Amino acid sequence: MRIALHQMTSGIDPERNVLAMVNAITRSAEAGAAMYFAPEMSIMIDRDRVRARPHLAAEAHMAALAKLSDCASQHGIWLHLGSIPVVHENGQKLANRTIIIGADGKIKARYDKMHLFDVNLDTGESWKESAAYAGGDRPVVVQTPLGLMGLAICYDMRFPDLFSAYAKSYVDIITLPSAFTVPTGQAHWHSILRARAIESEAFVIAAAQCGLHEDGRQTYGHSLVVDPWGKIVLDMGASPNLGFVDLDMGTISEVRKQIPVHANRRIIPTPFIAG
Repeated sequence: MRIALHQMTSGIDPERNVLAMVNAITRSAEAGAAMYFAPEMSIMIDRDRVRARPHLAAEAHMAALAKLSDCASQHGIWLHLGSIPVVHENGQKLANRTIIIGADGKIKARYDKMHLFDVNLDTGESWKESAAYAGGDRPVVVQTPLGLMGLAICYDMRFPDLFSAYAKSYVDIITLPSAFTVPTGQAHWHSILRARAIESEAFVIAAAQCGLHEDGRQTYGHSLVVDPWGKIVLDMGASPNLGFVDLDMGTISEVRKQIPVHANRRIIPTPFIAG
């Protein structure tokens, strides 16, 4: 089962980013990919919220989403849009939202990033995602041509309870589109994604942003595909590109036979505090 990962350096102009995505989706379909994966904030990265606001809309009114849906149906390919910023249905804040589009151009699933990145780094970088975004309130699993897929976004990867829920749902794929900072990427990106694949005995697909963006931020890149044994089968390095992987879905059952963590899983009660 062939998939395509689009490693991007998204800028502040949604039209330009969407054009790059449409070109990559077309190339993906021509190469025989069943599904295309974009990174977090694929259609726009701009930390100047005043400048970005005119480009933001509710999901139902997003021209970019309509164009990408048309592209999916035109080429008969499933799309994972990474994540996009949309005006939340409550009208107060935004949502950092994954949208899955089927080969018929229709939306099959939505997931809002649950864990928001509020942090001050030693480098002087400061992020407060919760100032503008509302966090999601539930995990989401969707049936795709690749199998059962659990959805997560970037910072979510640091919270094992979310992935325990997906493992208990017997997902075949976990997706983690990201825009990781360079310091945290160098320290943790590969280790955490391999761990998530190993503990869930599922493929992990993580399309990422890379390089220096127009708004001044810098992202780590290294879009990864990790198999259920924890083996990295694709690492796209630090430059924008379109990568392809042929997934052997039989690997999932082979790994689960060797180490039957799903069969051996126990319900964990609240710890007993001795003494």
